[in-house]
Amino acid sequence: MDCKDRLEAYLREQQVPFQVQHHPLAYTAQEVAAVEHVPGRMVAKVVVAYADDRPAMLALPAPYRVNIEQVRSMLGTKQVRLAREDEFMTLFPDCEVGAMPPFGNLYNVPVYVDRALAADETIVFQAGTHTDTMSLKYADFERLVKPTVAEFAYHADRVAA
Repeated sequence: MDCKDRLEAYLREQQVPFQVQHHPLAYTAQEVAAVEHVPGRMVAKVVVAYADDRPAMLALPAPYRVNIEQVRSMLGTKQVRLAREDEFMTLFPDCEVGAMPPFGNLYNVPVYVDRALAADETIVFQAGTHTDTMSLKYADFERLVKPTVAEFAYHADRVAA
C-alpha cells in the first residue's frame, strides 16, 4: 500500500472528513500552495530533523523556515541537524522522497508543529506524492497525531532570531 492509500484508509477508519486534490507536479510546499491556489501559511511543509540521532518530524507553514537552535532548545538535545534525503527515504518508504505527510504517528516518528501552522482552521499537505495533496481540519489532525505545538520557525522574509 502506498502512502496516499494508507493515509486515506487511516482517515476513513478514524472517521475524519478530508479532501484529496490532484495537481501538476510540485516539489516544494510553496509550489504546492501555488498550484492548489491556497495561502502558503495553510500548507504544511514537513522537515525531518535528527535530534541526538533520533528522528523528529517538524511541520511548519510553507513560507517558514526551521530555526535549528530553537528546535534544539525545544527538544532539550545537544545536537540537531536536518536529515539527509537518504535518511528520510528509509523512514517513509511508501512515500515519494520529500512528499511525506505530517503524520509521523503512522511511522513512529514524533511530530512537532510550529504554532503558526496551528493557527489556521484547515491544513493542506502532500499525501506521499508530488502530485497529490490532502486537506482536513487542523483540529482533526491534532486529535489524531497529537503533535507537540511549539515555536521553532520563522517566516522566510524575516531574519532568524
